[in-house]
Parts: sequence; structure tokens; C-alpha cells
Amino acid sequence: MKDGPGQDGSVQDAPVPDDAVPDDAALENAVPDGGQDGPVTRRRVLALGAGGAAVLLAGGAALLGSRSAGSGTASAGASGARTSRAAGTISPEGAATVLANRARAVRNGDRMAFLATVGDAPPAFQDAQSRMYDNLRKLPLEGWQERLLATQAMDGKSAVVRVEMRYRLHGFDKGYVGRTRYLTLTPRAGTWTIAGDGTSHGLTDDADIWDAGPLTVVRGRAGLVIGDAAGLDGIAARLDAAVPVVTGVVGKGWAQRVVALVPADASLASALAGPGQSLGEIAALATVAPPARSAGGGSPAPSGAPSAAGGRGEDRVIISPGTFGRLNELGRDVVLTHELTHVATGGARDRRTPLWLIEGFADYVGYRRVKIGVRSAAGELHREVAAGRVPSALPAAAEFAGGSPRLSQAYQEAWLACRMVADRYGEATLVRLYRAAGRVPEATALRDVLGLTRDRFTAMWRDYVKKELG
Repeated sequence: MKDGPGQDGSVQDAPVPDDAVPDDAALENAVPDGGQDGPVTRRRVLALGAGGAAVLLAGGAALLGSRSAGSGTASAGASGARTSRAAGTISPEGAATVLANRARAVRNGDRMAFLATVGDAPPAFQDAQSRMYDNLRKLPLEGWQERLLATQAMDGKSAVVRVEMRYRLHGFDKGYVGRTRYLTLTPRAGTWTIAGDGTSHGLTDDADIWDAGPLTVVRGRAGLVIGDAAGLDGIAARLDAAVPVVTGVVGKGWAQRVVALVPADASLASALAGPGQSLGEIAALATVAPPARSAGGGSPAPSGAPSAAGGRGEDRVIISPGTFGRLNELGRDVVLTHELTHVATGGARDRRTPLWLIEGFADYVGYRRVKIGVRSAAGELHREVAAGRVPSALPAAAEFAGGSPRLSQAYQEAWLACRMVADRYGEATLVRLYRAAGRVPEATALRDVLGLTRDRFTAMWRDYVKKELG
């Protein structure tokens, strides 16, 4: 039985005082790639803490400063996962048949055929698969399939297999995204049926947005917003408004579109962020969903089959509604524009540009259309400078880590460094500096673009900080 339209047309450890006033620091950690099973992530953290500057929280007078890197759930394929010794194997052809039937059912809108593949599974698993099917049908899928990667364990006649679920969102993804899932297959009448997942063997699936409750999909001019939380239309409108702001700074050489995931469940938001992550105090983050493997574990995919488009992965902005919902209008604009800047510049993939420049530049763009005084936006740093404690060096990467005692100040210092370049040399020169620093060492970029040594640049920045905040 078919349902609905076709797929290609559908759709951070400081305690928080009771009188804490929010501030505008953000935390974005570079998480190692970890291979195909985990995203490359830079986190935009907005956590409640003492002090404050920008008026970003509803009912408050600033953005928040205390940041933490929480502990998230392990991803599928994590080294701690328990597996049983394989006592045999499953026929690849038999597994491929049932997986192909599922892909065909999703593509054709045949709910009955999809659920028939889990007809012998426990009711709770059937219900979860039913929800997943309904959510998949709401997505603008250009392709969706499951591909057998390995037999993980044999349990009597049943087999626990590792599957790659691969898909692409029409109009937004250049390549296919890959997610690892585990299925228990059991023989029935000469074929195979799905009897459950891999939880009984300690195996955890990679999360994706279809694991949420009933999804709503909102498509704006530039954004595809997917989730089961409230306020998706507002997020889509803010992303639409942020795209020209970002493009006005960095130019048109980026996709000028974005996919935002907005799960109502904070634990799902953390899982989407990747292994070991927690979004309990994070408003939003820019991340890269990992690319699908090429067919055969490294060889090119067959003609017409999904491929990894060079293994680049696909950009996503994950929004944590609990924290994001506590921001006022101004705060939501700044946070989303900051994250969209990372999407436009490849900040979540960048392993060369100094972190002070990555974060400072994103905050520069984020504050570009905001009318707020420098001393308000850099409240913590302003208090230090007023007390005679002027920073002696640009913030190092470690100062952006969750446990850093001067996390807020690190972001404010980075922002002021970029603001100084724009004020003195022009915004176009700031952009040239950012791009140069992604190709050559920092000292070389400063010399080639600004004609300055790093020591001279630092001295100028210190003078600028004293002038603006003293």
C-alpha cells in the first residue's frame, strides 16, 4: 500500500549561580574525525554562567560564559562496543534482498512492504521502525538505502549485521551521508526477516534526525529545517535572513544553503553532535555529517550508485531547542549567523587556520548586524582590562576548551582581533587574512596580508583592546 507523495518531491564545570547573567562566549571544539562513524565537529556552546555582555537571553542582559564539554553517548562502532564471536555468516545475497525491499518501499511509499520486513520483530521495534518510515517519507530524499557491511555476530540461526544507511537530501547534499546501523536478521521461509537491532550485543546505532518523534520539515529560501521541536518556521526565517549577512562578508563562493536539525529530545541532539558530546548547555553547533563509504569499502561505487562525493561529508547545523529557546531574538540571530559562517567558510572542517581566527571571524560576522556596545559584548574582558589586566597574547587553542577558566574572554579577544583588522584595514582584508591562514602558516598570512609580524600584530591588538575596553 502506497502513501503520500514520492520521495524526490517530499518532503558544557562551574556551578551556575541563581542570579547568573548570561554572556556571549561560545565554545567550539575540534573533534578528531574518528573515521566514517563520527562527524567532524566544532561546537557553538551557549551556557549559563556569571557575568555577561550581549543581550541575548530572553529576560537577561547578556550572553553566557560558562562552557562545558559534556559526555555524550557512544556512537555505533565505538571501540567499547561488545560483539560476539561470529559462529557463522549470513548469505550476503539474502541480506541484500531484504535491505533492497526496504529501500524500494521507502522510495515507492509502500508502508506495508516496509513493515513486512520487521513483521516478526518485537512490537516495540516494529513501532520504532514504523516511526522511522513515516519520518523518512517526510524528507526530501534523493536516495535512501541500506548496505550490508559485515556480519557482527551469529546467535543460533540469527545474525547481527552491520549496515550502512546512506542517503542524500535533494537540493542540499552534494554527496551521500553514511550512518552505521545494526540489524538482527533471522531466517523465515527460505528468506530473511529483521527481528531487531544490535542492542542485545551492546551495539549502538548512529543517530539521525529520523530517530526523533514525528517530524516537521520546513523549507525556506536557503534553509531546510527538520525536527520535532517547536519553532521551526522561526528558525528557517532566521537562517534565510542570515545567509545574505554571511554572503555579504565572505562572498557567494559557498552553497548559500544549510540543513538544520532541531530534535526536541536533548539526548538525540547530543547523539547527532557525535561521540562524547553533550548539548545540554549548547544552543547550536556546526558539524559535518560523515560521507557514505564507497562501495566495497573503498573502491568506487558502481555506476549510478551513491558515492561519497570525494569524502567531504555534508554540513549540518544542530540546534538544541532547550538552550536555544532561552535566547531572546537578538541571541538567536547571533548564534545562527555565527554557525552559518562556519558552514560558509568550512570552519567545521578546518585544521589549519588558528582557532582564534576561526572563532573571532564567526563572531565578527555574527555581530555584524547587531547594534550593541563593545563593552557590553565583551563584558568579562572589559572587567579585566578595567582592572589593569590586559591580555598579553592572542588566545591559544586550549583557551577555547570547555574547562578553560577564561573561555568567555578567549572568544571576546578573538572577536576583537578580527574587529580590529576590519576597522583598520577593511572587511575585505579581514576576509583575505582568513582565507590566507587556511593555506599558509599564521605568521606568513599576517605578513603577506597585513605586512605585520605576529609580535607587531599582537601589540596592535593589545592597544586596540585597551582603547575599546579601558
